[in-house]
Amino acid sequence: MRILNVTQTYFPFLEFGGPPVKVRSLSQQLAKLGHEVTVLTADWGWHSRAAVASKAERTELGWRLKESGIEVIYLASRLHFRALSWNPGIARFCRARLGNFDVVHIFGLYDFLGPAVAAACRRGGIPYVVEPIGMFVPIVRNFLLKRMYHLALGQRMLRGSRKIIATSPQEVAELTESGLPAEKIQVRRNGVEVPETPLERGKFRAAAGIPENAKVVLYLGRLSEKKSPDVLLQAFASLRKVERDAELHLVFAGPDEGGMKKKLQQMAGELGISSRVQIRGGAYGEQKWSAYKDADVFVLPSQNENFGNTAGEAVAAGTPVVVTEKCGIAPLLGDVAGLVVAHDAAAMAQALARVLWEPGLHARLTAGCRKAAARLDWDGPVQEMEKLYEQLMKDEKQRVELLN
Repeated sequence: MRILNVTQTYFPFLEFGGPPVKVRSLSQQLAKLGHEVTVLTADWGWHSRAAVASKAERTELGWRLKESGIEVIYLASRLHFRALSWNPGIARFCRARLGNFDVVHIFGLYDFLGPAVAAACRRGGIPYVVEPIGMFVPIVRNFLLKRMYHLALGQRMLRGSRKIIATSPQEVAELTESGLPAEKIQVRRNGVEVPETPLERGKFRAAAGIPENAKVVLYLGRLSEKKSPDVLLQAFASLRKVERDAELHLVFAGPDEGGMKKKLQQMAGELGISSRVQIRGGAYGEQKWSAYKDADVFVLPSQNENFGNTAGEAVAAGTPVVVTEKCGIAPLLGDVAGLVVAHDAAAMAQALARVLWEPGLHARLTAGCRKAAARLDWDGPVQEMEKLYEQLMKDEKQRVELLN
């Protein structure tokens, strides 16, 4: 099959969080099965990615990169704000290339790439699916702009799709409550990448200056309001009051979004815990896996998360987790590889105290990580996508035959 994946952000721009990792992993797995996969995305600054840019070629549309058996087209960006860009080359791409694909998979909302490609697909009779990746329900900002987006672009894109992909029952409920037909929604969990080589303990702690005998609570991901790192900080502050056999450290590893880093620094100072809190930049690749390995517990405190791949990655590294009940991955990890709690600082603190100090619990959850990780690989999700794409192609062929 010839598959086009459309995403606003993609590798190597990993500072945008989960979508670049997710779309790349899915694309790589499909390419390994022998499919021709092209990714269409935006250029967020090749000048700052010299190591990768040297492998790319300039085209009339932007940059073109071949990696891991995938063709990636980075459309030139004329204007951009946060994770939104204006890419005038999209119309030219659709005219020149769109007809070459059998199926299109659009990831995310609140951008211009997806709606433009979706409209071209409807005109050309090319089946497409939309995967909102947890963006459908506005959570923390720009509520009016997001409503305007849906009125102008989003509703048409979603309703014109052949299927809408949700990654958890929680996301299904959000979509159906908005009026989207349940029969149009297909549930497919995310996969989780695993480290390519065995992980060694101690590298991240050494780089961060954290003693080997200290207890480390880790948050890894974008420092965004939606993910509630401030709630975790409050939980940690109350946990520090009952510190027991070893000193406690809280590490935030992730790119800042909307001034959250400054807010966390101020809160840590006011709570008197600045010496035990580190707010580091984004951790990717080997550094990311080292952070997971060196943590005693990983926390995903989000107020809404369609899945929660970082929690799955922590489990793949063998580290127990604490996640809120608002995370789609929670049912796959609860009481096996971690604890599920309410979106509340007190509940989070209690769960952390249990994981760190309750006799036998940390060892049991660590052992459960192997069991949970085995259920989180990409094999199942990729097979589901392959089957869906084949069915969409078959349906389109039958539709054309009926029209003729």
